[in-house]
Amino acid sequence: MESIWKNLLKDSISTTEALSQFLEMDLVSLQKVIDRYPMKMNRYFFDLAVEKGPSLLRQVVPSIDELEDTVGWEDPLGEEDSSPVPGLIHRYPDRVCFLVSHLCGIYCRFCTRKRRIGQKQQIKIKEGIHYISTNSQIKDVLLSGGDPLLLSNDKLDELLNQIYTITHVEIIRVGTRVPSVLPQRITPGLIKILKKYHPLFLNLHFNHPDEISDEAIKACGQLADAGIPLFNQTVLLRGINDQSKILIPLFRSLLRMRVKPYYLHQGDLTRGTDHFRTPIETGLAIMQDLRGHISGMAVPHYMIDLPGGGGKVPLTPGYILEKGCEAYTIRNFQGHTYHYPQVKEQTHGPVQKAQCYFSYNQ
Repeated sequence: MESIWKNLLKDSISTTEALSQFLEMDLVSLQKVIDRYPMKMNRYFFDLAVEKGPSLLRQVVPSIDELEDTVGWEDPLGEEDSSPVPGLIHRYPDRVCFLVSHLCGIYCRFCTRKRRIGQKQQIKIKEGIHYISTNSQIKDVLLSGGDPLLLSNDKLDELLNQIYTITHVEIIRVGTRVPSVLPQRITPGLIKILKKYHPLFLNLHFNHPDEISDEAIKACGQLADAGIPLFNQTVLLRGINDQSKILIPLFRSLLRMRVKPYYLHQGDLTRGTDHFRTPIETGLAIMQDLRGHISGMAVPHYMIDLPGGGGKVPLTPGYILEKGCEAYTIRNFQGHTYHYPQVKEQTHGPVQKAQCYFSYNQ
């Protein structure tokens, strides 16, 4: 089973000649794009994308828009400025993001780290481990990259063990797109390794219902059966998934796979990706559509990662319409308004039953 996913990666489509065998494209323009932003599509995901169509193809097939987009920055989140050690981002006091791999199953055209995609980076594992071990405030280590699950079993086992034995580290998270783009990588050998390092969490990345194949369902089921909590982070992409009628089936399907929809990400201001970004109002409208129409368990947080290293901030629809002296006025998912009375301070004696009522306007 180990050879299956490796062969799929080995046969990845990464040149204009290879892609032209399957799709008709302007090869001159395509070459200009991939000269700057390399292309890679493993054969599992590419075949699935050809079958499903634009919802997947646009995520991986280069577009001349990538060179014509002038909005944004190469490093929109200021990661390099927050890296005390190359490849280790320390923005929040109690957690770090450790970039441990330069490999990906596919090169997403909207990637925040587009500047690094396809570029072999020197991985400073030893220096990163030393930094984590000597900073006792670090409780949470997120492994990212690239995709950490594309490391060999031996290298991944060694890395996880080094972090796991640092006494002040309480949890390990792994950010991976493997279950959606290369589910064949979820092998018994990999699961045996991951099970050794609880509490360990996987942050997955599904963007569209078309990504949920039988292979993806099986991969997530094997991980869940191993006791690994699974969370999903979806990127809001213009013309791909920026409608509630697309995201509701995605989030429902994820719950059936025992994957918690965790974040819906507003697009980052990454140079070359502006054609994927949606207005914030679009995301807020989607969040309003979700509330009350699907289980609360299926509703993610709508998040924006502020440019320049400001960190993640939740974006929410305005449910509180007014804060009065006597009550809050609150709107529900149907647009009805309700009055919720303020709690009156009790200076002495027993708490009296509140004399209040709820009302709504249709």
